[in-house]
Amino acid sequence: MSIRGLKKKQPKTFKVKIITVDAEMEFSCEMKWKGKDLFDLVCRALGLRETWFFGLQYTIKGMCTWLKMDKKVLDQEIPKEDPISFHFLAKFYPEKVEEELLQEITQHLFFLQVKKQILDEEIYCSPEATVLLASYAVQAKYGDYDPNFHEPGFLAHDELLPKRVLRQYQLTAEMWEEKITAWYAEHRGIARDEAEMNYLKIAQDLEMYGVNYFPIAQNKNHTDLLLGVDAKGIHIYSINNRFSPNKSFEWSSIRNISCSEKELTIKPLDKKAEVFKFFSSQLKVNKLIFQLCIGNHDLFMRRRKVDSIEIQQMKAQAREEKARKKMENQRLAREKQLREEAERAKEELERRLFQLEDEARQANEALLRSQEAAELLAEKAQIAEEEAKLLAQNAAEAEQERQRLEITALKSKEEKRLMEQKMREAELIAVKLVKESDRRAKEAEHLKQDLHEAREAERKAKQKLFDITRLNYPHMAKYPQYSPGVSRDANFDKGSIKLDLKDIDLKRLSFEIERERLDYLEKSRKFEDRLKELKSEIHALKLEEKQAGLYC
Repeated sequence: MSIRGLKKKQPKTFKVKIITVDAEMEFSCEMKWKGKDLFDLVCRALGLRETWFFGLQYTIKGMCTWLKMDKKVLDQEIPKEDPISFHFLAKFYPEKVEEELLQEITQHLFFLQVKKQILDEEIYCSPEATVLLASYAVQAKYGDYDPNFHEPGFLAHDELLPKRVLRQYQLTAEMWEEKITAWYAEHRGIARDEAEMNYLKIAQDLEMYGVNYFPIAQNKNHTDLLLGVDAKGIHIYSINNRFSPNKSFEWSSIRNISCSEKELTIKPLDKKAEVFKFFSSQLKVNKLIFQLCIGNHDLFMRRRKVDSIEIQQMKAQAREEKARKKMENQRLAREKQLREEAERAKEELERRLFQLEDEARQANEALLRSQEAAELLAEKAQIAEEEAKLLAQNAAEAEQERQRLEITALKSKEEKRLMEQKMREAELIAVKLVKESDRRAKEAEHLKQDLHEAREAERKAKQKLFDITRLNYPHMAKYPQYSPGVSRDANFDKGSIKLDLKDIDLKRLSFEIERERLDYLEKSRKFEDRLKELKSEIHALKLEEKQAGLYC
C-alpha cells in the first residue's frame, strides 16, 4: 500500500482547546466524534473517573451552554473558531463533598472552581468566612507556615479575598495578610488535599453554593423571579434576593418536570398540590434548565441507591488511598518531626558549637589580652622600677638637699642669730656711743664752760695781777714781757700761787680733752667701719635666704 493511500484513509480532524480552572490543553478530534468522545478524552487526560459531575461548557451569542454528549460536536451550535474553545467545569455539585468526592483530582477541580466563584462574587461569602477560606487556600498552596520562610509580603501576589470584602473594610494589604496568616499558622500539619476538602466543607454551607440561577416569569410578559437549580431541588427566589428562596421543590417531592417551548412545568408528587408553571425568555434557556434538572435529579436518585460496582471500587480505592495517605502523612509527619527535632538538635549543636567557638575565641582573646596585659605590666613594672630608682635617687638627693637646707637653715638661723646679736651689740654700742657722745658732749660743754670760766678767771686774775703789779711796781708797767717770776717776792700771796697752779691744770685739762676728742673720733670711725661690715654681712645673709627660698 502506498503512502498516498495511507494518507487518504486518515480521518479528518479539528482542533479544540480545553480550558480547565488552572490549565489549558489542545486536542485533535475526529470529525465524527460526539460530545462524549471528546469529554472522555479530556477525562482520560486528567485522570478523572468521577465524570458525572463535569461537562464541557462554551459560550454562544452571549449565553453559556453545555456540550451535549449524545450529539456530534460539529453538529452542535458551537463557536466557529480554530481551535474551538471549551471550558471543563463542574456541571453538578455534590450534596456532601466529603462523602461524594472520592478522587483527589475531583476535589482539586471543585476547590479551584468554587474558589474562583467566591472570588468572582458568584457565591456570596461573609468577610469572616472569606478570611478562613483564604487561610485554607494558602495552606493548600504553601504547606505549613514557616515564619522564617513566609516573611511579610509573601501573599502580595495572591488573590485570596473578593473585591467586595476589600472595599467594605478600610484595611491595608498588610493588615489582611496578617489576619489570614493568623489563621494559616493554625493549620499546621494539614495536607493539601485535606486543606482543599476543609475549604469545600465550609463553602458547601453557603446559600449560593452549587446553585444555577435563571430569570423567569410567572406570566409571559414579566420577568420578576429567579429560578435556582442545585443538588437538592428547585428553588424560586425574588429578583433581589438570592439567599432565601420564596418556594422550594425538593427532588423527592417532584413527580414530573415538562418543557414545551418557553414554558416549563413542575408537577409535585402530591397530586393535590398546585402545579407550578413559569416562562423563560428563550427556548434555549428552558432547555438548559431542563437539562440541569434532569442531571441533578438523576444524581439525587443515584445517591439514594446502592452504589454500583464501579462506585464501590472507587470508594474502596479512595478509602485505601486515604488510609495510605494518612499513613504516609503520619510517616511524613513523624519524619518531619524527627527532621525538625534533628534540625533543632543540629541548630542547638551549632549554637552550642558557635557558643563554644565564641567562648574559645573570647578565651583566646582574653589570653592575648592577658599576655598583652602581662607584657604591659612587665613594662610598667620595669618603668616603675626605674621610676622607683629614680625616685629613690631623687629622694636621696632631696634628702641631701633637705639636710643641706636644714644645715643652711641652721647656719642661716645661727648667722641670723649672730647677725641679730651683732646688730643688737651694734645697737648697744651705738646707744652707748650716743650716750657716751652725749656724756662727752656734756662733759665737753661743762669743760668748755669751766675752761671759759677758768680763762675768764685767769683773765680777771691777770688783770688783777697786772693791776696789782702796776700799782706795786710801776716800773714794770713799761716792761710787761718780763714776769716777776725770776725773783719773786715772798710777799706774793697764796692767790697768785693758786693762779699759777690753776693755769697749769687748765692746760693739762685742755690736753686731755683734746686727746679724748681724738679717741672719740677714732672710736666713731671704727664704729662706722663696723656698722658697714655688719650691713654687708646682713645683705649677704638676705641674698642667701632668697636663694634658699628659690631652691625650696
